[in-house]
Amino acid sequence: MTGPVHVVFGSGPVGRATALALVRRDLPVRLVNRRGRAALGRDREALRAVELVTGDATDAAFASSAARGAASVYQTLNPEYHRWAEDFPPLQRAVLAAAESARARFVNMDNVYSYGRPGGRPLTEQSPQHPHTRKGRVRLEMADELWSAHRAGRVEVVSGRASDYYGPGAGIASPLGDRVLDAVVAGRRVSLFGDPDLVHNYTYLPDIGEGLAVLGTRADVVGSAWHLPNDPEPWSSRAMVEEFSRLAGTRPRIGGLPKTALRAVGIFNPTVRELVEMAYEFEEPFVVDSSRMAALGVRATPIPEALERTVAAYRADHA
Repeated sequence: MTGPVHVVFGSGPVGRATALALVRRDLPVRLVNRRGRAALGRDREALRAVELVTGDATDAAFASSAARGAASVYQTLNPEYHRWAEDFPPLQRAVLAAAESARARFVNMDNVYSYGRPGGRPLTEQSPQHPHTRKGRVRLEMADELWSAHRAGRVEVVSGRASDYYGPGAGIASPLGDRVLDAVVAGRRVSLFGDPDLVHNYTYLPDIGEGLAVLGTRADVVGSAWHLPNDPEPWSSRAMVEEFSRLAGTRPRIGGLPKTALRAVGIFNPTVRELVEMAYEFEEPFVVDSSRMAALGVRATPIPEALERTVAAYRADHA
């Protein structure tokens, strides 16, 4: 591996996918997390050549030290869902300051919360941003800080926006992650957010990694937000779980999980409580257009192939 290092802050599902995409490009990678190599989980062996630095990214001195010599810094951190408003903005500021100190590009992992309700229209990078949720407003305020830093010439910024993710190693945070796959493999009832028969773009984790790696290495992408790759022909949540079931050889019942049920569970679980305001994404068709990134040559893995790889990875992890 040759050239300046690419520094990925965060080793959750997105951070690992990004590091893997950079390693595939034969680039030197430094991964920054709080829990060491054990946090790499199923990707530990694939990331064995990656330099690992362990510490608290909210410590500005540590973050700047971790980013030293970086060509690009990737912000893929994700604090606890119910602590976003308090913890996320200062966390981003520390990583932004580290990128500025290193004179590195800042590659931001974002989502589509800041758009608010799609109103029956596909979301594009030009869609108006009118967040109506607390987390959407947090995301928009954080993005505004990044673009202000970019316009001021302090640091190059580029942002990748993903929809709800799924794929190998997605864990319990994904609407199509281990909670669903556990039920599918066991043949139990599968409860999906909202209306399971509405089309919903989910973004495949390896495609998120590929998209962020492109944003961190191409010269012609900075100063803009890009939708990370989504299949241009999205399926409904039910159709995706039915395919999971076919691959697993089971026939579970599939139903919706109403907002009232989330509220009830949320009384005792702060993470579930935070999901209630995001239920709108599953109450109408939710399509996120990524044709602009496809024009760069970064296209989504077709859904059937992505689902097959996801089930194979789940089986390997639970063998």
